[in-house]
Amino acid sequence: MPTLHTYDYAVIRVVPRVEREEFINVGVIVSCPGAKHLEAAIEIDPARMHAFAPSLDMDALQPWLDAIVAICRGDADAGPIAQLPARARFHFLTAKRSSVVQMSSTHVGRTADPAGVVAHLLTKMVRVP
Repeated sequence: MPTLHTYDYAVIRVVPRVEREEFINVGVIVSCPGAKHLEAAIEIDPARMHAFAPSLDMDALQPWLDAIVAICRGDADAGPIAQLPARARFHFLTAKRSSVVQMSSTHVGRTADPAGVVAHLLTKMVRVP
C-alpha cells in the first residue's frame, strides 16, 4: 500500500481591482512536509486574463508571480525569504494580503504522489474545462 502524505495548498489569484474583490485563479502552491515537497505553478490564459481585466499590466505583474515560484524552489537570487525552511516559505507566501496577487485560504489533502498534486490542482482550480 502506498504511503499517503498530507499536504496543504492554496490557489494563487490575481485581483486586478482589490476594492471589488473579484479574482481569477492563475496558479497553485502546494506544501507537503512529509515528502519534503514545496512547489508553485502558474498558468495564465492571456485571452481570459485580458477579457477579465483589459487594463491590467501583465508585464508588471509577471515578476511577482515568478517570485512565488522562485521562493518555493528556494532560489538563491529570490531573496532572504527563499532561504527559510520550506514550511516557513509556504506560510509567508500564503499569508493574507491586500494586493493584486493574493492566495486563497489554505486547504488540506492526502496523496501518494506529492509531485502530481500540482498538476491535478492546476487542472481542477485554474484551467478552464
